[in-house]
Order: sequence, then C-alpha cells, then structure tokens
Amino acid sequence: MSQDGAHGRYAGRAVAGGRYQLRDLLGEGGMASVHLAYDTVLDRQVAIKTLHTELGREQAFRERFRREAQSVAKLTHTNIVSVFDTGEDELDGMTTPYIVMEYIEGKPLGSVLDADIQQYGAMPADKALKVTADVLAALEISHEMGLVHRDIKPGNVMMTKRNVVKVMDFGIARAMQSGVTSMTQTGMVVGTPQYLSPEQALGRGVDARSDLYSVGIMLFQLVTGRLPFEADSPLAIAYAHVQEEPVAPSSINRSLPPAVDALVARALRKNPNERFPSAEAMRDECLRVAASFTAAAPSIVPGVPTSSGAGVSSAVFPPIDQSTQAPPGPVQTPYQPGPYGNPTPAPTPSPAYGYPQQGGYQTPPQTAAYAHQQSSATPPPYNITPGPSTPATGGSGGQKNNRAVIIGSIVVALVAIGGLITALTMNGGSGNNAKGGGGSNSASPSSSAVAGHKGPDTTKTIETTKCTEPETSYNDPKKVRVPDFSFKYVLSVKSCFQAAGWQMKIKHVDENTYGEGTVMDQFPTPGTDVDPKNMPEIELSVSTGNPS
Repeated sequence: MSQDGAHGRYAGRAVAGGRYQLRDLLGEGGMASVHLAYDTVLDRQVAIKTLHTELGREQAFRERFRREAQSVAKLTHTNIVSVFDTGEDELDGMTTPYIVMEYIEGKPLGSVLDADIQQYGAMPADKALKVTADVLAALEISHEMGLVHRDIKPGNVMMTKRNVVKVMDFGIARAMQSGVTSMTQTGMVVGTPQYLSPEQALGRGVDARSDLYSVGIMLFQLVTGRLPFEADSPLAIAYAHVQEEPVAPSSINRSLPPAVDALVARALRKNPNERFPSAEAMRDECLRVAASFTAAAPSIVPGVPTSSGAGVSSAVFPPIDQSTQAPPGPVQTPYQPGPYGNPTPAPTPSPAYGYPQQGGYQTPPQTAAYAHQQSSATPPPYNITPGPSTPATGGSGGQKNNRAVIIGSIVVALVAIGGLITALTMNGGSGNNAKGGGGSNSASPSSSAVAGHKGPDTTKTIETTKCTEPETSYNDPKKVRVPDFSFKYVLSVKSCFQAAGWQMKIKHVDENTYGEGTVMDQFPTPGTDVDPKNMPEIELSVSTGNPS
C-alpha cells in the first residue's frame, strides 16, 4: 500500500487482503489518519484509522495496539463507536497498525460547539448536560470492564445526524503510552494537555476518576465556550491542572445556576478521592441538575474570549516536576482535527491565562458559589492520598497556615499510629501480613456504629484469573504486570491472591465514599512489571467505611 496525494489520501488502495477499500480522507492528525472505507465482505461503509508514526516499527507497541483493540471491541453501547476489526498492513515500507470502526455520519462535538458559540456564545446548559450524561453513560460501560479512556475531549466525541452521542478512540491513548519509549523516553506523558487530569500530568497511575476530570473540563468548555486552562505550551497547561484552580463557569456564563458550578467544581478536584466516585454517579448528577432549572440562553460576560478548542492535539511530554515552581517554556505542538472533520488551528491562548515565571500564580477572582478558595501563595504539591484534602486559605498568613497544616498532620499521624497499635493489640498482635490472601477475616475493623459509616459493596469483584493469569509485561516477556485492584471488594481480592499464592499486606483507611472493604490504593501500583517467580508483597489500602 503506497501513499497517494499531498493530503494523505490512498486512492484505490485496500487493506486486509483487499477486504477494506480506502476512499475519502475524513481526518488527519500528527499520529493518525481516518479514512472512509468500503467493507467488501459485509457490504457496508466503515471508518479505518491508521497510525502513521514511528510506533509502527515497534513490535511491542503493535502487540499492545492489537490487544487494546480486542478489549474495545467488546464494548457494546449506544454511545460508543463500535470497533469491528484490527490488523497491520504495509505503508511506505513500514508496518502500520490499523483499526476498523463504525462509520458515523455526523460531526465532532467540537464542530457542534463551534456552531452554538456562533449562535449563542456557548452551548445551552441543558443541551451540554445531556451530551455530558451520554458521554458518561459510555464511560460507565468501559469502566465496568476496566478500560480507562485517558483522552476524553470533544475531538473524540461524535454527534450523529440524529444527535446521538458517540465516544470513540477507547484504548488508543493507552496503546500510545506503551510506545513512547522510542519517541522520547520512559515516563513520558501521552494525552491532550487541555484535558489532562492532575495525576496524568504528574505521570502517575490513572483510574476511572481521571476520565471524570476530563469530562469536567469538557463540560466547563461546553457551557462557557472556552477552556478553563490555556497557555502557550502543553507543559504550562499541564502545570496549571496540577497547581491552578479554574474560575466558576457562572463567572463566564451568567445564566448558569449554582448547581452547575458545584458539579464542575467536584469533577475538577485535584484529589481523585474528592471527585465523583463513578461515571454513573456523575451522570446521575448531570441529569438531576438538568432537571432542576429552567433552560435559558447563555449569557456570556462581555470581553471574555471563547473558543471551542476543537483543534487541540494529543501531545507527548515529560510529567510535571514539582521541584520547580515555574512552569516550562513554550513547546511547539501540531494541531489536530477531530478525525471526522477538517483541520482547525488550535485556539489562541488568552493573555490573562499566561503563567508568570516568578513565584505566586495569579488566578481570576472566584465567586462564592465555587467550592475552592485560592491561596495567594503557590499551592502545595498534589499528592494522591486517600481521603479529602484541606484547601489552603488565602491572606498574608500563609506561613502560619502551613505551620498549622504540618502540626495537624503530625497529630493525625500520631492518632493513626495509636489506632494501628490498638488494632494490632485487639487482633492478638498477628498483624495484617498474610500469605495467599489470608489474615484477618474482616474487611475492615468493625465500625457499623460510627455515624456516617458506609457498608461494603460486595458486587465489585475481581476475577481470579487476573492473578493466576496476569498480563504479560510489554517490555520483558519474562515478567508480568501487577493487576489493578482499585475499588474492588477486599474479600474478592483475597480470593484472587489465594488462587495465585501471592502475599498481601492490608492497611485501613477512613473514608465513606466507596464503602467498607473497598480497595482504595495499592503498592506496587497497577501495571508495575514484576518477576512472577519472585512476587513482591502487595500492600492494599482498604476503606473502613468510616468518615475521615
């Protein structure tokens, strides 16, 4: 297969032994092209995405791409673009992976937003909430299967002619992540900077709540016509996700009710534990808010620039280094269209949202309806720790507040140590170390009498094959990857450990969002390469179901 034309068209070419005949180029970006194609076997139109980067030369990446496509092909839902097939073919002498998808006659969400901006200044709130709820419905299905999208943005959401929302490119970002070693170096972040969660920007492990953060960014964009964080480089934008607080959407669109501000604020919390616990919970809130107010046309504050951000592209960059306060300098990035539309340049950043190279980051004033208060000093580094974080308060007493936080942390640590000693004493000093998932039979200390206690959700189980047949490492075939036990019921996880003969260590965490016995965190983190012949002890942080 050879490339014809200056615009990446493959006139008269075919892949998969002639089964798929490539026709019109629907979209082209820095890493992939999407063509309309004809499936000669099933007599139907399809869309074929081909990755035309150096990644195609890596066997490990092609294998990851194939496995991700197989996982995504199992997703069946009205709001998900179906995957029909995947394979490899020769393009200009280079092995190129491709994926065959359902062809959607419609427009990218970014184009729909552009039209609404042109007419109203932003998308009407009731429409935006309905679109967001449909995106969350798609994510609910994928998250139940353990698939995190990692790149939710308007360019990956389609609207059919009948206004049906379709989410696409599940698994693509994860597959890209496995191949960045050849392009850059280990630990690089793959994603679209404008929609990255703080944990993605920091290069840390992600879970379903990272997708919910990206959905929150997208909802902010729909109801205001602009992105909450804009700057002159991907790294500066990623830095803002970690350290900056966005303004309330109603400070830009005055017709928005406080409930929309609260919804967006919760989705955009820096700490994943403070966001919505699931796509289902966030979807329910979107529908509740949409039904709670009378629809009104957007009322955009004059002078506030708006842009859909439809042209923003995925990028590869190093994770944020929090040892420095100043964000990185400008980095040139290509623009990328939605895969079914024409290329559009990335929006010009607003000067008001540049990031100074000096200490202290200025942010626009925030309304009382917005949940966060911004410190005049540089915010503390973000840590993924169970339980809610305490926001810093503004004013000139920053050093006093920091001292108070440190003292408070010491007190909490002493209380936790005292509680641990008490628990060990009550358990006869046996501790929580266990082999084969043994140890204490209870998921967490008995706490049903505690006010605000949330009981266990025993439906969140994990298959024992996740432990007995763990995923093989992408870098070393002799190693395996540590499974993801996040948000699973601990007794189910213990059964998984017992089946594999693994060792675990349990520590309990006070939180009542997910419920008693829920695994909140683990070490080593999911996806870590380990030697199955010398399996390390895995430490699990398990919820007590009690308030923090």
